[in-house]
Amino acid sequence: MTGTIINIATVLLGGSIGLFFGRSLSDRFRNTVVHGIGLFTLALGVKMFLETENSLISLGSILVGGLLGEWWYIESRIEKFGVVLQARFSKGDHEEDQGSLFVKGFLTATLLFEIGPITILGAIQDGLFGDYSLLAIKSVMDGFAALALASTLGMGVLFSVLGVLIYQGGISLLASQAQAILQDSMVAEMTAVGGILLLGLAIGSLLELRRIRTGNLLPALVIAPLIVWILEAF
Repeated sequence: MTGTIINIATVLLGGSIGLFFGRSLSDRFRNTVVHGIGLFTLALGVKMFLETENSLISLGSILVGGLLGEWWYIESRIEKFGVVLQARFSKGDHEEDQGSLFVKGFLTATLLFEIGPITILGAIQDGLFGDYSLLAIKSVMDGFAALALASTLGMGVLFSVLGVLIYQGGISLLASQAQAILQDSMVAEMTAVGGILLLGLAIGSLLELRRIRTGNLLPALVIAPLIVWILEAF
């Protein structure tokens, strides 16, 4: 859990700096920074997808995971949770606009900080061996991302640490079981699917090119290793 604690601290620090000093930055500067992160996320997503050993597994995972996500209204539930947090902690004159911005910041940061191979592998490594070097690298990246996002999207970014604590910390706590189950081929396909989700995040939220309900695709991260297990079993 050490790596997760460090990660939470850097997100809170970077987000707080962005929240309190981001107002002094021009909209042009903030937009350029966010778009830069979007382009980097886009490139990272492509790099991650190229690690797949069978692209059909990624396709099947996205389709099945997307259907499950739509059925369970995952993104809608995340947004509603963000609205509840906004109503409790965010105040201002333009409440409707701020509420929408809060939810966007919460959702974008939550997905950005939780998706990727470093999250999974780093959490497992931290939980099993107490080696948080991978999560330390992720923490630095997340801290700078939180600074840029919070300066534009506001307080919702800070509350993304709840997802980091639950998801990333949960993987660390269950690391011994996860390590026994996950094989290299499974991790490769999870990484590829994570790359696709990062592409959706970059296009839909960071670059704002087209609305994509990326949150509803999250079950694909679980479907991918399941498909690998089924194929290897038969």
